[in-house]
Amino acid sequence: MKTIKSTPKKDGFYMPAEFLPRKQDFLIWPERQDTWRDGGKPGQRVLVEVAKEIIKHEALTVFCSADQYENARARLPEEVRVVEMTVDDAWAQDKGPFYVINDEGEMRGVTWGWNAYGGLEGGLYFPWKRDQEFASKLLDLENYDRYDARNVVFEGGAMQIDGEGTLIVTENSVLNHNRNPKLTKEEIEEYFKEYMGLEKVIWLKDGMAFDETDGHIDDVCFFIRPGVLALSWTDDPENPQYPNLKAAYDILSEATDAKGRKFEIHKIPIPAVLHISKEQSEGVDISESASSREDGLPLAVTYINSYFVNGGLLVPQYDDPMDEVACRMFKELMPEREIIKIYTREWSMCGGNIHCMALQQPDPAAIAALKKS
Repeated sequence: MKTIKSTPKKDGFYMPAEFLPRKQDFLIWPERQDTWRDGGKPGQRVLVEVAKEIIKHEALTVFCSADQYENARARLPEEVRVVEMTVDDAWAQDKGPFYVINDEGEMRGVTWGWNAYGGLEGGLYFPWKRDQEFASKLLDLENYDRYDARNVVFEGGAMQIDGEGTLIVTENSVLNHNRNPKLTKEEIEEYFKEYMGLEKVIWLKDGMAFDETDGHIDDVCFFIRPGVLALSWTDDPENPQYPNLKAAYDILSEATDAKGRKFEIHKIPIPAVLHISKEQSEGVDISESASSREDGLPLAVTYINSYFVNGGLLVPQYDDPMDEVACRMFKELMPEREIIKIYTREWSMCGGNIHCMALQQPDPAAIAALKKS
């Protein structure tokens, strides 16, 4: 793997949308005991169910520690590739490389700065050196050249992209003093345009309440297709999520994308606020180096933290009346996709969901063929 002394935009590369064809996916076996309760076992059971669904649609690799290799290999389907790799925690989307492609079907990676969601000023765990290395290790493993954007701390869950030049991010995450204190909004926006092949950046103020990542966008909205967004929503002004979601809707409803289109916005109802139970809290190791998981802590939960696969969409489920409503709406919006229900409340208790945990690798040849058809 070589580091290219240029930018994707200068070289004709861009970041494709997540709804486009993908080559494979990556997951990381959860086992950090001050994040995942009971030694990670409940979270591992959820991962096995997610893996069983992903492998029906495309190739999947699961990374795990040496201590957990035998266990992970035995529990995962034989079709899943299991690879030993040292990491600090399991959120693959956020710390993985961004893959960029061109119209000739070539692919490269982009590595960004990483400090575990805020470093020593609000970060979720310490140390984070192994996670900082994850993107480069993965590109080495897959033998892709890279662009180095590590001057900007940026996580995969902090962005949504349409593949046609438009990016949506939140100010509270990207511009937070614990991420990029020495860069201006304009400087960061220029980085995004150069290293993701973009024309326009739309800034929301914040993500959902109770989101310990300082407001990742992947709880707020995602692109169904260019110009069309699914947005977390509640009509209840008393709901703690209402102010931020209403503010996001107001900005997006007035915005246009890189092609000058107004957005078609579909409001997806959110489930009731969840709280960490006493039993769940007692199963997590107490550590000054990790975010608290105390009894009663409210959780940011949404169906927007779903995950595309080829021909399908994996949708979190919470045993909430809105589970069925959200899945029915997704099916109406994407009739060509299988809507796959996954009970992932366990992952929510640890701070994220399916989109946070899984990392996609696009299929540049298939995407290039689509563009030419």
